[in-house]
Amino acid sequence: MSAGADPRLILREDELDAGVELMMLAESALWAGVDAVLETDSSGLGRSHWRAAFLLRRRPGLGVQELAHLTSLSKQAASRILVDLAAHGFVEKAAGELDGRRRSATLTAAGAAFEGRVSERLRAQLARAYRSGGLDGVTAARRILAALAGARTRSADPERIA
Repeated sequence: MSAGADPRLILREDELDAGVELMMLAESALWAGVDAVLETDSSGLGRSHWRAAFLLRRRPGLGVQELAHLTSLSKQAASRILVDLAAHGFVEKAAGELDGRRRSATLTAAGAAFEGRVSERLRAQLARAYRSGGLDGVTAARRILAALAGARTRSADPERIA
């Protein structure tokens, strides 16, 4: 049990199942927002490309291995995504300082614009949801989501996650 866990909180299976259902429905709503923007975007890129661009904005210098870990993509798929983004001029790659084989990626201005077009829609969706939950709900929701994300949040700046 974590330090902040309330030992009085006992959740029944049906309550947990309702939470799983809501998470799936929320995920579907968020991806529908992403898809709606991507369908109108002239780049022809998809969800995985936007996810990579978003993570590169939040964590500049990611390499293939880190991207694969964060997104649950195979290393081969993560590499392809970065190649596609670079082909569109959305990403620049550079050899790592300590290991020249490690190629870190950063967004270009065009890549940041691509990422921003999609993220703007998601931020609006999330803002509406957070407003319905109230001030205490925002902190609680972020704490729950961070706990679900687990180790994937460890390489991030805690101020950006919590």
